[in-house]
Amino acid sequence: DGKTIDTLEGADPSSLANKVSKVAGSINPGGAASPASLGMAAGSAVLETVKELAQENGSSKDKSKVQQGLSSHLKKRLQELVDSHPVLLFMKGSPEEPKCGFSSKVVDILKEEKVKFGSFDILSDSEVREGLKKFSNWPTFPQLYCKGELLGGCDIAIAMHESGELKDVFKDHGIDTIDKAGITDSGNAKGGISKSTDLSTTLTSRLESLVNSGSVMLFMKGTPDAPKCGFSRKVVDILRQENVPFESFDILTDEEVRQGLKVYSNWSSYPQLYIKGELIGGSDIVLEMQKSGELQKTLQEKGILPKETIEDRLKKLIASSPVMLFMKGTPDAPRCGFSSKVVNALREEGVVDFGHFDILSDDEVRQGIKVFSNWPTFPQLYYKSELIGGCDIIMELRNNGELKSTLSE
Repeated sequence: DGKTIDTLEGADPSSLANKVSKVAGSINPGGAASPASLGMAAGSAVLETVKELAQENGSSKDKSKVQQGLSSHLKKRLQELVDSHPVLLFMKGSPEEPKCGFSSKVVDILKEEKVKFGSFDILSDSEVREGLKKFSNWPTFPQLYCKGELLGGCDIAIAMHESGELKDVFKDHGIDTIDKAGITDSGNAKGGISKSTDLSTTLTSRLESLVNSGSVMLFMKGTPDAPKCGFSRKVVDILRQENVPFESFDILTDEEVRQGLKVYSNWSSYPQLYIKGELIGGSDIVLEMQKSGELQKTLQEKGILPKETIEDRLKKLIASSPVMLFMKGTPDAPRCGFSSKVVNALREEGVVDFGHFDILSDDEVRQGIKVFSNWPTFPQLYYKSELIGGCDIIMELRNNGELKSTLSE
């Protein structure tokens, strides 16, 4: 009601998470601090949650929101997996052979924290891989869980580790640690690269220099204009499709580099792609990241590609389906009566194949599209990238028998 409940200055995710929890009435005074990941993972949804607390019942609806679209069988399987170990890492590959630099980083962090942990290779099971994104409401991997609760991904694990908060979380939850003698030191890890004592100082220095010789560096067989293997050609094509400037090194021309880099990166095959000195992975990982949009996002975050403007993003979203509905919630679980009305109207007219976007999940889209469309409320319905209108207009078109014809012109 316009009253200041609490204030917070600076970037302190743990305090933010606790303050929001207190407003929601879901934390006991003096209770254990929420992990930093709760605040960081909440993102733009935090503001929306606080606003809606004044209007909705305080009971937690997180799990039902997150798990929409999952079969009961898959939910049960994912829950059993998450609960199978006190600390569980969903990663690409295994702890002994990570298949991406980000997974390798988290493995190294857990080893440094001296905790026992289980792992699951999400590349081995597409059902788990896609399902877990909805189950956890977290779109990327790795994902780290402690006692069934998501802590976060690579960046959050690093931040919590460096601040000492990860150690506190494990201690608070009674996680067993491994005796120092039982740990194999993974070395000084940086970006998923384990420095090995098997390499000479000279070679290590040379490899470091090569890896960092370009913002985007590809170690491949052959050259970009004349690749000597299909996997190298695939990565070159992807980088060109994404308009990424990159440097390359032909590992066929230097056996010392070819063999040494495998040890240096703990990655046994080629090509190997690095961004700002960090190993991304090989051709399969790069292809998968391109398909999911993760590659472009990583390149933008690293300053390699210009960030997509909100206007560009909105145009893509609006054009993503001939009939596109921006609403609160989803068609199967609308979060406001007006959105529910429009969904029902479309279905009653036989329009079942329509795109949708939950504006409660992204405050940037929510605020930006109001300006873009010059329409201040939701839902908003578009047909072939043209705004049709909101709830009142849709109801009027339906009552006049014009809705179906309007959406099929």
